[in-house]
Amino acid sequence: MPEPLRSRLKNAWNIFRGQELKDNAPTEDYGSPSPAIVYTGQQMYSYHYRGGDRSIVNSIYNRIAMDVASVDIRHVRTDPDHRYLETIEDSLNSCLSTEANIDQTGREMIQDAVLTLFDEGCIAIVPIETETDPDNGSYNIYSLRVGIPVEFFPQHVKVSLYDDRSGRRKEVIVPKTQAAIIQNPFYTIMNKNDSLMTRLNRKLNLLDVVDEQTSSGKLDLIIQLPYTIRSEARKNQAEERRKAIEEQLAGSKYGIAYVDATEHITQLNRSVENNLLKQVEYLTNLAYGQLGVTPEIMNGTADEKVMTNYNSRVIEPVLSALTENMSRVFITPTARTQGQDIKYFRDPFKLMPVSDIAEIADKFTRNEIATSNEIRQAIGMTPSSDPKADELRNANLSAPANDQEGYYDQEGYDDQTDEETQYE
Repeated sequence: MPEPLRSRLKNAWNIFRGQELKDNAPTEDYGSPSPAIVYTGQQMYSYHYRGGDRSIVNSIYNRIAMDVASVDIRHVRTDPDHRYLETIEDSLNSCLSTEANIDQTGREMIQDAVLTLFDEGCIAIVPIETETDPDNGSYNIYSLRVGIPVEFFPQHVKVSLYDDRSGRRKEVIVPKTQAAIIQNPFYTIMNKNDSLMTRLNRKLNLLDVVDEQTSSGKLDLIIQLPYTIRSEARKNQAEERRKAIEEQLAGSKYGIAYVDATEHITQLNRSVENNLLKQVEYLTNLAYGQLGVTPEIMNGTADEKVMTNYNSRVIEPVLSALTENMSRVFITPTARTQGQDIKYFRDPFKLMPVSDIAEIADKFTRNEIATSNEIRQAIGMTPSSDPKADELRNANLSAPANDQEGYYDQEGYDDQTDEETQYE
């Protein structure tokens, strides 16, 4: 259960307040930074996109982030075989499911984490408020935030985090044992300098520049005068003629001007023929293929096979990276021996039609996989008050008698033989 408010206020530890105590410590105490792994970023609290709001890349990233955030991530207890037993209702589970911090819900924090992960290549999920100083041992986590690693040390990492007390981003040094550092599983596709998504972003930006130049409102006219322009006097005469035509067009209500019968006008504001659009289409299709995202997934018309491939190739690696790193850092070895873990759970009924749900519900209850109330809850119905709705048994078979064990078949006979029944 979450800690009482009075105890929380009395013992709460804030990472920014704790950092103020460490500001006087020399940098040499943390060792030399790793030159091969240095991430820099200027991300503000709101989402920051690298490719511009009009880029198809951001649409792909946002689609994946929304699908990852729609999966439930919970602090759970498992059995020795790592099978789910129950959800632990504590402050960590509240951060993952209800309120991650004062500004974000748990789902918004996960979506922010995925978007930042795709944009920066590496993130750090850091506990902001804890029960006690994390350096003193085990602690309860009251709030989490997504940060950007700026510099790595042997045992520590400098993270850019949003401080909700001042409304600004600050850089704090956190031990690696207290920050879930997550690498992008698609780093070579999304974040490397010569990666596919970087090339696609560059081509899209060039295409936007060409479009802006085409629609800038310029006429792009070439005027052929009836005389050669070699002397300085002829150049001045041509310049005066150009200005005269400009004044006619600017002063005319409908943009009409007149020229001499010996003058010729050539208009150049036509799109220049190049293969830029073809390159963008080729890179977009290549990005769809390497990421496992199809146009049908983006517009919501994908079938079951396509969605299964998308969930296994795209959503699962991101979810595993998030949950495994958070479990590695936020769950102590002692808690792990007690069966505590952080797992994700996908709702299998979310995208299914009603006909398929009815068939699956019948198979689940008939084969004693789920109770009636569990099926009702999965499809959004209130639980039934009938005690039989919470029993894990096949409702198509008769209930067992009080003095006998085993199920009766549909004809009313016990599965046991007469000889076995005689000696009971």
